[in-house]
Amino acid sequence: MDIFLQDTFFNPTKGAMKLSEVLDEMVGYMREKPHYKYEVIVGCDSSPSEEPTFPVVIVVLRKGEGGRFFLKKVHYQPTIKRFYNIHDRILEEVWLSCQLALWLRENFALRVKQEKSPLEYQFEYIHADVGENGLTRDMIKEVTGLIKGNGFEARIKPYSFAASCVADRYS
Repeated sequence: MDIFLQDTFFNPTKGAMKLSEVLDEMVGYMREKPHYKYEVIVGCDSSPSEEPTFPVVIVVLRKGEGGRFFLKKVHYQPTIKRFYNIHDRILEEVWLSCQLALWLRENFALRVKQEKSPLEYQFEYIHADVGENGLTRDMIKEVTGLIKGNGFEARIKPYSFAASCVADRYS
């Protein structure tokens, strides 16, 4: 989890932010229109190389009206960890998503409790960049099992926009 507490996340509007500032910004966004329902989603993608970049994203979706996202690029030193195949990369994407989602579920709930008026949100999903077509089709059960084992619902392509669209744009 230290990997997310170090350094900063990026938001296209606000720029670089610490994780505590991300929580505040998420709540502020929800407070703008508290009568809406919100979903908090985590996803990750990676670049296809031996030394990939892993953009991990938090998406706050205002149902029916867009959303906001916050992104952190995770880089590993080749001497620490190498990724030789797609299987290893996909599992690392899911593991990073689960780590962030577990921390976020607990800490975001605490942050929301500080608000005077209740905010309605769901935090159930982790989006994985796997699908029925392509090289990742044989990994669906393994990936969804890892996500479910951490207490979240899994979404795969074509429903995994946090991973396959938002994070993919920054990989």
